[in-house]
Amino acid sequence: MFAVIVTSVTEDGRMLSRSDKIAVIEVTGIITDSSDINREIIGYGERDDIKAVVLRIDSPGGGVGPSQEIYREVKRLKEKKKVVVSMGSVAASGGYYIAAAGDKIFANPGTLTGSIGVVMEFANVEELLSKIGLKGYVIKSGAYKDIGSPIRKMKDSEKKLLQSVIDDVHEQFVKVVYENRGITAAAAKNIADGRIFTGAQAKELGLVDELGNMHDAIDETAKMAGIKGKPTVIYPRKGLSLWDLLFSDNAASKLINTLKSRYDMKYILSYIAK
Repeated sequence: MFAVIVTSVTEDGRMLSRSDKIAVIEVTGIITDSSDINREIIGYGERDDIKAVVLRIDSPGGGVGPSQEIYREVKRLKEKKKVVVSMGSVAASGGYYIAAAGDKIFANPGTLTGSIGVVMEFANVEELLSKIGLKGYVIKSGAYKDIGSPIRKMKDSEKKLLQSVIDDVHEQFVKVVYENRGITAAAAKNIADGRIFTGAQAKELGLVDELGNMHDAIDETAKMAGIKGKPTVIYPRKGLSLWDLLFSDNAASKLINTLKSRYDMKYILSYIAK
């Protein structure tokens, strides 16, 4: 008698059976780009053997655009499969924005989360330049084209314009919170002033559902997906190998982008905890 066992191999070389699987997708560090994460989300959404996804978030947030793009793909994934969020050390601002899309959110009691707000930062080096005998000139096509220029003081009209942008994007964040978390708009606005919360505090406020770690989230995901027995869990690959750095088409650019992301994030519209 012969038995045939059908297996597959993950990207990191582990052998998998044909049993129902749970995929883990990680959102870590400052969010500056959505393409890689969304590629994973879309890919797992199309796989019949993936019955559910755990979204592991350990991020202080990042750019508004990338955070919203990932949020939208998580919402699309939810139409096909269960999505459970597991928060690590921090899942704040844009990290929480993404988390709000999940079917259920797990946080550690000491996870730092919340920071529901928006920020833009600009430097003014006009006086510094004058001390060393330098003066900048700008030729522009419109009154607001050089808004935020570091070589001159910001005008009141410019501050007002930027504040209107901040307020609009902040309202978008607040709406995501109350629509996804089942709390009132007033309750969401009351806590959407940028303050951070522990996981335990967030649970009391209705921002997370359960206190627990990654394994607790995986166990609950299996139950929600109707998986019998112990599911096979597909974890993401860890880090960049020397081979990746030498031969990958985009690994070097990713590394450079990561190193300069902290600087860049100061000058774009951000959902980020400070």
